[in-house]
Amino acid sequence: MKANKAALLLTLLLAVAGASQARNETQAADSLRSISLEDAISLSLKASKQLRVSEARQAEAEAGLKEARERRLPDLKLTAAYLRLASPDIDLKLNTNKQDQGGQSGTTEQQGGGMPSINEAAYAMANASLPLFTGFKIQSGIESAKYLAKAAQLDAAHDQEAVILNTVDAYINLYKAEAAVALMQENLNTAKQRVRDMKNLEQNGLLARNDLLKATLQASKVELSLLDAQSNLHLANVNMDLMLGLPEGTQLKPDTHFTSTPDRKPLSDWESLAFANRKDRASMENQALAAQSGVRAAKGDYYPSLALTGGYIGAYVPNILTIKDALNAGLGLSYSPSSLWKAGAKVAGAKARLAEAQAGQALLDDGIRMQVTRAYEGWLLSEKKIDVYEDAVEQAEENYRIVKNKNANALATTTELLDADVAQLEARLNHAFAQADAVAAYKKLLNAAGLLGNIQAQSAQ
Repeated sequence: MKANKAALLLTLLLAVAGASQARNETQAADSLRSISLEDAISLSLKASKQLRVSEARQAEAEAGLKEARERRLPDLKLTAAYLRLASPDIDLKLNTNKQDQGGQSGTTEQQGGGMPSINEAAYAMANASLPLFTGFKIQSGIESAKYLAKAAQLDAAHDQEAVILNTVDAYINLYKAEAAVALMQENLNTAKQRVRDMKNLEQNGLLARNDLLKATLQASKVELSLLDAQSNLHLANVNMDLMLGLPEGTQLKPDTHFTSTPDRKPLSDWESLAFANRKDRASMENQALAAQSGVRAAKGDYYPSLALTGGYIGAYVPNILTIKDALNAGLGLSYSPSSLWKAGAKVAGAKARLAEAQAGQALLDDGIRMQVTRAYEGWLLSEKKIDVYEDAVEQAEENYRIVKNKNANALATTTELLDADVAQLEARLNHAFAQADAVAAYKKLLNAAGLLGNIQAQSAQ
């Protein structure tokens, strides 16, 4: 009876353990997500906080443009008041000196009468002014705000390209980390199998114990390298989850078959593309144009201002005064002669900002040339590395095969076999990394030429 209860309890425990393991496997499968580079870029653009900041700056610039345009609209001011007055004590004296024809001195007559009671008053006024000429300040302000809004839009596009490039780098790091784990795991399995085979040989007296210890030590080194690779993979995965706005526990599996499709143009063509498509350069050009408009706006203080004016006045004081329909219209001209010597500093400051923008544009052009050249050379180097590492993999695999056969026939030492195995692993890692680095290098070249955002938009369509 006790044996049956123990068997039943054991069956229940095994069932619970099996269900728990199945649930864990299901959760792990649910958290694993395959993702391509294009999908990663799309998610990062949606989750980027930097782009939210850029959008806010763009909205602020658009609001500034709207405000500048609204300065052309008429200004309207309404004023109305109702006053409650205390009863005043008024002593009004009117003195009139008169001299009669006979030369007699005149007499002072005091004329007075009863004053009406005034204890309240009300009035309303409306004034309108439409600017006709302001020394070109309004038009120049609109032009400046328009250029600044365009610059903000271009800055947002430039920030978007930066987010794309950061996503590419993070994706490449994730790919390289996973490739390293896969190759390390494969090499560790081979190393453990080698240790098992050598242990059998050592037990049968066909292999020196020192050789077995060397193989065991090599397997331990590979296992430690695998642990480091797994840690790097975890960190790269967490970084991608944060960048893409995914739950932190989501395991991402990158596409292992992505390749670059480079457009082999000469360096001069890439430079021409950069000057035509770089968003930061176009933004700097618009900032310089805005500075030019700022100079014209500053010079507007030298001119008078002309406006069309109109107004309405209505007032009511009981028993004293009633005003209705008092309309007025006309032209208003204003000019401050002091602007002839006060506006000079303002104009000088505007010219200094223009010179700064023009100097920054020239400095950026030099930086663009250097960035394109560096990216172009890096891309060419990465393409050449792929060819070199492909040959290196073939040579390392052939060398390992030969050394392994020699070792089996006692013609090569265990140290030579282990060295050949390490060389083979390094060659495979270098080849896998070179393929990923070539994709990253080409994306950097597209970014330097200002085409990275355009390529992403086309692939999204």
